[in-house]
Amino acid sequence: MEQVMTGRTKPASGSRAGSLEAWQENSKWFSYGGHAIFSRMAGSGDPLVLLHGFPTASWDWNRIWPMLTQDYSVFALDMLGFGFSDKPSPYRYSIEDQADLVQGWIDGLGLQAVHLMGHDYGCSVVQELLARDQEGSLPFRISSVCFLNGALFPEVHNPLFIQKVLRSRFGGLISRGLTRRVFENNFRRLFGSQNPPDRQDLDDFWHLLVYNNGRGILHHLIQFMEERRCHRNRWVGALQNARQPMRLISGAADPVSGGAMAARYRELIENPDVVSLRNVGHYPHFESPWEVFSAYRTFRKSFGPSDR
Repeated sequence: MEQVMTGRTKPASGSRAGSLEAWQENSKWFSYGGHAIFSRMAGSGDPLVLLHGFPTASWDWNRIWPMLTQDYSVFALDMLGFGFSDKPSPYRYSIEDQADLVQGWIDGLGLQAVHLMGHDYGCSVVQELLARDQEGSLPFRISSVCFLNGALFPEVHNPLFIQKVLRSRFGGLISRGLTRRVFENNFRRLFGSQNPPDRQDLDDFWHLLVYNNGRGILHHLIQFMEERRCHRNRWVGALQNARQPMRLISGAADPVSGGAMAARYRELIENPDVVSLRNVGHYPHFESPWEVFSAYRTFRKSFGPSDR
């Protein structure tokens, strides 16, 4: 299945789920390995778990949150090292560890079946959870999966120069010395030309990045790029062997994991279900939330409801 949609202009600020401060206040906290993890939950219906990307946080979902919570019970968290969650150092950050965190959180909530939506870094966590599902080691069922721009296939991932430098032996210096100007210049490059982040958006994303010494661990977090290469067979195999309905919603203007990633998905996945959003970059759920919600709702209506 192939669909192409044209991204609309950025929604008015009234479509946000309140301010960043309100997002933080309306939260639930839990512990993982002695570390405090930030989460949010709202809505009613089938459980939908949202997993964010690097280097941002669950706040990425704030524009689409009011739409999703009308139809589903929606759960989101800031993974360890991100956003408002603890950012321990030293710590061995990994996708596998984040998958352990998410698995324990879902199990602790008592959910028997969940739908997953992942973006960027969160896509890799979803792939690891899919692999575990196929091994029969998850205490819950994955009912469906939706991917938003992520490096599902590392061979066609095109990282920014700053991401390459953060992975190098100079990564610690670059991470600790990252300025807001450098961050903004690189962050803006990820967005489509019609939907750039405004000043308030940049204030919010920067605040989440530097919160609780977040700059000091970026070079540790970004090692997930090497994990993708090392676990490529396991995580790509999880996609190819998935029994659940899957859809890729791709911002085609993304310079990092856009058109080439969608093309690779069509090559390697049987009966690929892909929705391409023109003029939309790396953050489709933030840049064009209505189009993402519409594409996701259509996807969910294409198969029956799951058992909760």
